[in-house]
Amino acid sequence: MQNAVNLWPLLGVAVIVLGFLLRLHPVLVVVAACFTTGFAACMPVAALLASLGTAFVKTRNLPMIYLLPLAAIGLLERFGLREHAQEAVARVRSATAGRLLIVYLAVRELSAAMGLTSLGGHPNMVRPVVAPMAEGAAEARLAARGVSLGEAQRHRIRAMAAATDNVGLFFGEDIFVAFGAIVLMQTVLRAEGIEVDPLRMALWGIPTAISAFVIHAWRLRRLDRYLEQGGA
Repeated sequence: MQNAVNLWPLLGVAVIVLGFLLRLHPVLVVVAACFTTGFAACMPVAALLASLGTAFVKTRNLPMIYLLPLAAIGLLERFGLREHAQEAVARVRSATAGRLLIVYLAVRELSAAMGLTSLGGHPNMVRPVVAPMAEGAAEARLAARGVSLGEAQRHRIRAMAAATDNVGLFFGEDIFVAFGAIVLMQTVLRAEGIEVDPLRMALWGIPTAISAFVIHAWRLRRLDRYLEQGGA
């Protein structure tokens, strides 16, 4: 007869959900959830504090990993990264916002398929480089007709630039054989007695990735028509 599983430690998840719903301080919410889970699992106070201390020591350098690139990007923006990106793409006469974003979509999806998921991203690629270049292409295109780019059109371009990064990453990484979701699915299926090759699972992500590329590329072409029509 199987032993009963203690579900009380899952109260920590409820504490996190409740804390975020009430918009409490994230650090306090996480610490409260840790103590709730520990007490529900009947852990000694000394062991619980030791676990928290060990986790803190192991991850204390993580904030520097995230903050240093953001600081570097901030300095680059301060010294005109966005303006230079806009000027560079404006010199290409055939460039449009949609075409540029289609190229970025292809690069993002292919790099994610090879496991290089950190090459893009909203804070380090979309905001300082991709979105300004798309805006610059649209401005140059409209300026030739004596039309200026409106604020609503700018926000539409920025939203599509962010969506392009999301689509490329989400559907591209599904092809990478060592992607966490594929490993998780293989583990769950193996626990149920079903043996599946991770490579075959990754290959089945290719049709979905191609479909996502075609559909989003069509949406980006519609973006160009939207801009050509003056945002109508």
